[in-house]
Amino acid sequence: MKIDSVELHLIELPLVHPFRTSFGIERERPCILVEVHGEGVTGWGECVANYAPLYSAETVETAWHILSDFLVPALLGQEIGEPADIAPLYKHVRGHPMAKASLENATWDLLAKAQGVPLSALLGGVRDRVEVGVSIGIQPTLEGLLDRVDGFVAAGYGRIKMKIEPGWLLEPIGQVRERHPHIRLMADANSAFILDDAPLLRQLDPFNLLMIEQPLGYDDIANHARLQAQMETPICLDESIHGVADAQAMIDLQAGRIINMKVGRVGGFSNALTIHDMAQAAGIPLWCGGMLETGIGRAANVHLASLPNFQLPGDISATDRYYHEDIAEPPFVLNTADSTMAVPTGPGIGVEVLRDRVEKARLRHLVLA
Repeated sequence: MKIDSVELHLIELPLVHPFRTSFGIERERPCILVEVHGEGVTGWGECVANYAPLYSAETVETAWHILSDFLVPALLGQEIGEPADIAPLYKHVRGHPMAKASLENATWDLLAKAQGVPLSALLGGVRDRVEVGVSIGIQPTLEGLLDRVDGFVAAGYGRIKMKIEPGWLLEPIGQVRERHPHIRLMADANSAFILDDAPLLRQLDPFNLLMIEQPLGYDDIANHARLQAQMETPICLDESIHGVADAQAMIDLQAGRIINMKVGRVGGFSNALTIHDMAQAAGIPLWCGGMLETGIGRAANVHLASLPNFQLPGDISATDRYYHEDIAEPPFVLNTADSTMAVPTGPGIGVEVLRDRVEKARLRHLVLA
């Protein structure tokens, strides 16, 4: 299939609730939507970079620059027969995995639609439903936290993830565990602690957490190995896994027991599949993390989470958890009976992008041909 043109859309959507982590507070979500056209078929991808280089070094501005000046020009006019043809076209561009992932994933969607199959079939998915959970930001009060947790448990979510930071750790987790002794509970530090905090973090062991996610630095694998050796609670790496080499280093150093797979963070579906197979061979389960995606990125995550080694509930909450009005339909809805979400069965990502809503939310638009 020949790639005829690519469109970039920078949009911004307000969140239903402010989302606070150790990085700060998000009240709206910017993202770049990537629209790839080839022989009458259109594929969509989403770049999950944010305004500020907090979770990642990438931002919407750096991603726009890299996409428009380097990645898209390398793809335009090329004949793409299979997904493996995509990444080699821009292997000369170092770094920028979120920008790369958005273009590669849009092309995967294009190829799946051209074949008339769901994206999950092209990826190697084995499930028609995936288990999901919800992520709760740091709340102003303990009472507010407990109310939020109660509400999501009542809504049918079977796994709760709490954001933590120094000063918001033992008491919040202890109170949630006391209120919900059997819920699958995990904590996410977003790199807020250092190795010297090991005695404090070991106090989490009695709470029977599913995992503690990324307690130490975003570029630190060695100290996570030192910390894991001191804790019973499984460590899950997120920000530290920027690509295949980092996943291999984690496995070799035993720096954690679980990987949070964010396809944007690792550079696209091709790298995600390689890491999936490496982790499966090493006995390390995956789960699919979220970046407050629109329906485009959320659909991609659901398809990815249908692969066999995604053994733990992902951060793929229902659409109305984040947005009053998304830019794609149908919305993703939680099955409250078993805390799962259906994998779309239509061609490609299986959702329809609503152009009027994209235009309403759009801050910038570029056509490259």
